[in-house]
Amino acid sequence: MAYQQQRGGYGQPQQGADQAYLWNIFQKVDKDRSGAISSKELQEALSNGTWTPFNPETVRLMIGMFDRDRNGTIGFNEFQSLWKYITDWQNTFRSYDRDNSGNIDRNELKTALTSFGYRLSDRLYDVLIRKFDRSGRGCINFDDFIQCCVVIQTLTASFQAYDTNRNGWIQINYEQFLTLAFSTKR
Repeated sequence: MAYQQQRGGYGQPQQGADQAYLWNIFQKVDKDRSGAISSKELQEALSNGTWTPFNPETVRLMIGMFDRDRNGTIGFNEFQSLWKYITDWQNTFRSYDRDNSGNIDRNELKTALTSFGYRLSDRLYDVLIRKFDRSGRGCINFDDFIQCCVVIQTLTASFQAYDTNRNGWIQINYEQFLTLAFSTKR
């Protein structure tokens, strides 16, 4: 997680961060001192490395993933898991940002997703770049990279639930399709 005022850019947090360190960060992010972090507070604390606001959809996605009690916010215990998740994504992002540009281009995205086990067409990589490139420069920022990977993972898991033969083909009716599409949104 990049905490702008403390870290700058998408700097790497301390490895093996102890609870006191995380508690200190948690308190800085929890601006209203409610004891929980809202999506607005989390968005303000995160940086994608370009000094532009973190994608609100990615923030909502992460809140949804780690909000175990489903109250719409992240408590300290949930925050610890979120911190590790974002740190892991930072390391992944950096390892595929081969030119150290601070973003992922089409070829870097293809390398990353292929290493994750996805075999996608070149046409689909073009679609992914168009979908997740909010800046319109033909590349994906850190926050959009997280969203892209999580959406692909979620859609794949939903598809696999219907692909009982594991042959890459499913047959569903319209209502099943809508259920599939809407259930993947967090």
